[in-house]
Amino acid sequence: MTKKIPLVDDWYQDVNEDMLFEIVAVDKEEDFIEVQYLSGEIGEFDFDTWGQMVILKAEPPEDWRAPFEITDEDNSGTKNGTAFSVSNWDDPHTNIDPDLDSP
Repeated sequence: MTKKIPLVDDWYQDVNEDMLFEIVAVDKEEDFIEVQYLSGEIGEFDFDTWGQMVILKAEPPEDWRAPFEITDEDNSGTKNGTAFSVSNWDDPHTNIDPDLDSP
């Protein structure tokens, strides 16, 4: 059975295993397709195995970040309303507690 070579970032469902996964690497020369399951586990198939699998193209899950505990806050570059900036590391005044300076 001949199947189209998948593209990186495409999502599929393995019908027999009922598992959703994303294609993370395809190497034609080394004959492998690397996938990452929704659980975070990494898997690898050779092209012969890929051709024999019963798979369906799938939409990415609504919240694919959940198993990795990634939140919107992690991606926003802010924490507690303060923008993250490496330049803040070099300024000693950012660490001064104003309550300690009061008599």
